[in-house]
Amino acid sequence: MDLFEYQARDLFEAHGVPVLAGIVAQTADEAQAAAQKLGGVTVVKAQVKVGGRGKAGGVKVAKTADEARSHAEQILGMDIKGHEVKRVMITEGADIAEEYYFSVLLDRANRNYLAMCSVEGGMEIEQLAVERPEALARIAVDPAVGIDAAKAAEIVDTAGFAADVRGAVIETIQTLWTVFTEEDATLVEVNPLVKTGDGKILALDGKVSLDENAGFRHPGHEALEDKAAADPLEAKAKAADLNYVKLDGQVGIIGNGAGLVMSTLDVVAYAGEKHGDVKPANFLDIGGGASAEVMAAGLDVILNDPQVKSVFVNVFGGITACDAVANGIVKALQILGDEATKPLVVRLDGNKVDEGRKILDAAAHPMITQAATMDEGADKAAELAAK
Repeated sequence: MDLFEYQARDLFEAHGVPVLAGIVAQTADEAQAAAQKLGGVTVVKAQVKVGGRGKAGGVKVAKTADEARSHAEQILGMDIKGHEVKRVMITEGADIAEEYYFSVLLDRANRNYLAMCSVEGGMEIEQLAVERPEALARIAVDPAVGIDAAKAAEIVDTAGFAADVRGAVIETIQTLWTVFTEEDATLVEVNPLVKTGDGKILALDGKVSLDENAGFRHPGHEALEDKAAADPLEAKAKAADLNYVKLDGQVGIIGNGAGLVMSTLDVVAYAGEKHGDVKPANFLDIGGGASAEVMAAGLDVILNDPQVKSVFVNVFGGITACDAVANGIVKALQILGDEATKPLVVRLDGNKVDEGRKILDAAAHPMITQAATMDEGADKAAELAAK
């Protein structure tokens, strides 16, 4: 789950990371009131989960509260890389002497964490990483040790920080590591991390991604979710505890096991090339316990996707035998009733496959077509979707 900047700022503040005061506003009047409360020079910042806000005109300095109001009027409603600005954050202005960059993230390829740091932060950090990669220090972080004082010093020294800020940056990096670990984040980024005119170190802009798999440890994280922006089908699936991801296609996919579902997506995409470039419409893993209720919940989500023209149920019976899955499909269609209006292609294999196929034959549901193999089922589902 990616956070808005104001949410990242609040997390930083809660853990002791040095930040400036900030107030969220959803209207120009609220922005004006926030600027009056903060006093002095303020900055009006668009709150969208995408980079490049400054270049797009989504970050503006205001010398007065009236000017903050005017800026908010211009920024609210803007489209920044496909993201509509629905709120802004009004922050105190800062006397910036130098801009730095720091991030720590989950490095899946190397099965550890990676810290990146540079004394040249700001809007061009991506360009810097490409054109002068030597200016961006990349330090592996052992998950068993983390960023202690020694590792923070290694990061700071490799990046080439000056002696007058070295100690403060080391301390800030350790605090950001605390945010990363205690909040179960997969990314904590500060750009820019700045030195002010009076020598203080401040995190002026933060980006945080939280691991939703750790949500059970953080009941407060649910309140950080941007439910208004969530896809309604994904929200419905989440409420039903389904592993669902919506895609832009026409063949709904249901399978038991993430590996099988991923393979099914590939096979359907390949088969779809022969039928007008039909594509898979979703990822949906119902897991090992394919009960009638779980199957009904999955079908309910997929059948309510207007893009879906057919559904491919691809199940390999293991712990849950094929006869139980077949009964689940039949009962699910009974539960859904008139909502089940799109053709289902069902491929069963594995434990008790013969019994499962007989159950589907006996049900003789007009929307069910059985397939003997995964390739056959994918081709049939793509063909039906193309019609």
